Parts: sequence; C-alpha cells; structure tokens
Amino acid sequence: MRRYILLSLFVTAAGLAADAGWTQFRGPERTGNAPGPNWPDSLAGLEELWRVPLDKGYPGPIVDTKRVYVAETAGGDTEVVRALDRKSGKELWRASWPGKLAVPFFAKKNGDWIRSTPALSDGVLYVGGMEEVLVALDAATGRECWRVDFPKRFGTPKPDFGYSSSPLIDGDALYTQAANSVVKLNKRTGETIWRVLERQADIMDSGAFSSPVIAAVAGKRQLLVQSRTTLHGIDPDNGKLLWTQDVPHYRGMNILMPSVWQDKVFTSSYRNDTYLFEISPAPAGGFASKERWRNKAKGYMASPVILNGYAYLHLANQRFTCIDLRTGETKWTTEPYGMYWSMAVRGGKILALDERGQLLLLRATPEKFDLLATREVTGSPAWAHIAVVDDEVFIRDLTGVTAYRWSEAKLSQRRSSRVTPSWNSASGVNRLSTTQPLSGKS
Repeated sequence: MRRYILLSLFVTAAGLAADAGWTQFRGPERTGNAPGPNWPDSLAGLEELWRVPLDKGYPGPIVDTKRVYVAETAGGDTEVVRALDRKSGKELWRASWPGKLAVPFFAKKNGDWIRSTPALSDGVLYVGGMEEVLVALDAATGRECWRVDFPKRFGTPKPDFGYSSSPLIDGDALYTQAANSVVKLNKRTGETIWRVLERQADIMDSGAFSSPVIAAVAGKRQLLVQSRTTLHGIDPDNGKLLWTQDVPHYRGMNILMPSVWQDKVFTSSYRNDTYLFEISPAPAGGFASKERWRNKAKGYMASPVILNGYAYLHLANQRFTCIDLRTGETKWTTEPYGMYWSMAVRGGKILALDERGQLLLLRATPEKFDLLATREVTGSPAWAHIAVVDDEVFIRDLTGVTAYRWSEAKLSQRRSSRVTPSWNSASGVNRLSTTQPLSGKS
C-alpha cells in the first residue's frame, strides 16, 4: 500500500511538472494569478525573444515547459493549432480541421475567427473550434486523441456567436459551456459524464460567452457558471444545481468570468451594474444566494483580478476601476484606455494588455491608480488573453504571437528586493502619464 501511495505521489508530481506554465484561460488557477518571482518596476528591460506570424484568432497562448500552443483560423474555413518551441518559436507540429461559422452582423466587426482558449493537462491539449467541436490533441506530437462534436452529440444548433467558452480541466474531468448547457466530459475519452442546465435558446441566449471556474464557496467545492443571463453553482461531481442567481443583462451579453472572494461571487454586467452575491447554506437544505451590494460600474468583456479584498476591473466605458469588495465602494477610476484588458497578477502588481497592443504595468493598490510603465508591444489588435510564465510574457495579437523576457540586469535588480511585497516598496518609481501611452521603451 505504501509503495502504491508513493507511486501515486510521483505520478501526480510528474503530471504537475509536465503541465507547469500557463495551462488554461486566465492561467493555472483561472484567476489571472501568475506564480513566480516579482516583476521589475519597469517594462524597459522586456526584450523580444521571437515572433511567429499567424492567421487570425482570439485564443490566448498556452505554455508549458517546452512549447507554446496557438490556435488560428486559416483561409476563413480551417482551424489550425500549432505547437512552437518555447525557446525559439520554431514550429514543432500543426493540426487542422474544417471549421467555419459566420457570426451575426452586429458582431461582424470582431470577425468569424476561432475564440475559445485551449486547456492543457497531462500531456493533452483540448481545443474548441467555432462550430462547437472540441478536439483533444497529444501535446508532444499533435496526434488527435478524440473529438466531440457537441451539436451532433446532443442535437443542438451551432452557437450563433461561435464556441466562446474556454474549457476547464479538473482532475480527470473537462467542464465546458456548450450545446446550450453545461457539460462534464471524461478528459481521457471525451465520454459525457453529465449534462445540465439544458435550454432551447434564441440568439440572445444561444451559446455562452463566459467560462466556468471551480472554487470552494460556503464550505462546498462548486462549479461556478455564468450563462448569458444567470449565475449558477453546480456540484461538480454529479451536476446537481446548488443555487441560481439571475443577473441583470442587456441582450444576454454577460461575458466575464465569475470571481470568488470569501463565500461571495463577484460579477459585472454590460450596460447594468457590478454585483457581489453571498452564497450560504439554506435553512431547508441546499444553498441560497443574496445580493450584498451593487455598484454602478459597468463591466463588459474583461474578467477582473482580485487582490487583498479589492477587485480591479476594466469597464465598458474603457476606464479601469478599483472596488472594495467589503463595501462595494469605488476607490478610484481612471481616464479611458482600450476597449479590453487581459490581466496577469504577481506580487502586488498587475500586467495588463489592452486590445490596442499596449502593455501596462501597475501597482495594485486601493489608494490610487499607480501606473509604473506602459509600452506598445504589437502593431495589431490584441484581444487574446496574455500568458505569463516565469520571466517570460507571451502575447497573441491578430497577426502573430510574440515571446518576451525580462533582461538579466532587470532580473538582478528585482531579485535583490523580491522579499518585500511590491505594494510596500519605496516610492519614487518613474510613473508615466495615464493618458499618454508610450511606444517602445517605458
């Protein structure tokens, strides 16, 4: 028995090592948290390692110890996945399949390209295409392991806006919002384990824009799902619905991922408000949801990051705000920036990429908007989520993917002060204007 336990621990550790990196949408924890040593207070030492041209697509890059995985739509009708060498950008393999879907006219300006960010686990890459076909690929070779065509399996229409929900891997299971429902699959075989929250949807409720996350809430591990109109807590083991909370919406455009703070769920709604819902055991059994506060801030597509009881959120009006989760009070709000931010957080700092290709480094503090540096990193729109692993930053824009790394000089400076949390560092850093982003060096 002891030998079996030791072997299991070894296998688990080996699996974790193999998947070390940025393995799914918004990082290993799906919160934007990027484990690693503190970043410098400047972007000046961020050096380009390589760049690879790509066809258009919105999926964020996935990164492990050896490879970078990217997805794109080629020729308007073929979905392509490539594995690139992490050190050089050299293409190691590619896989492709037919994939074509025309989004409705009011979303046309954002293109018909692949959207869902893949997930990586135990040497397998899971990629969702626009037509709601999920393909499992061997991460080392690109060989197809299995595929699930959700419309064919469940007799549902293809989603009007394409497959936008990014799959979640947990243990031996894969969770996704697909087939106008929430589905749990066996990640090794693609077999359906359960399917819940099925609905017959029109264009305002078809498909999902958000992505699920698992967290402990009110003493129970739950799968948190935001549909286009409603928040849900689901038992990840059996698919039992634990609680439901309606979220005000405009044409079903609730997009960002729900975020957990203590036993509460934070979300923000396009053209509506920002909300904190408290989840607690119900007297008659099960769980209940109660609104603790609401704030007039209106989110849109960018999921927030949460640090020390504060939510940092990019808004539909292009401003960036800090909200006290205890009270719902707005601590500060900036002037307008880009239309979308993807964010990674480490050591009390936020690294944000806006859709204009501007990279911003800021200190996360409720006292003020503390911008340390900003820099133009791409000449084309960058809607894909940023990926950060160790000292490297991977940025996918509409025409390619670029790898950056902080120079050794900057790393030495950072290591000498890495013990101190960055928000307690001495003042006097070079703070740039919040309204005039710089190109090139910060």
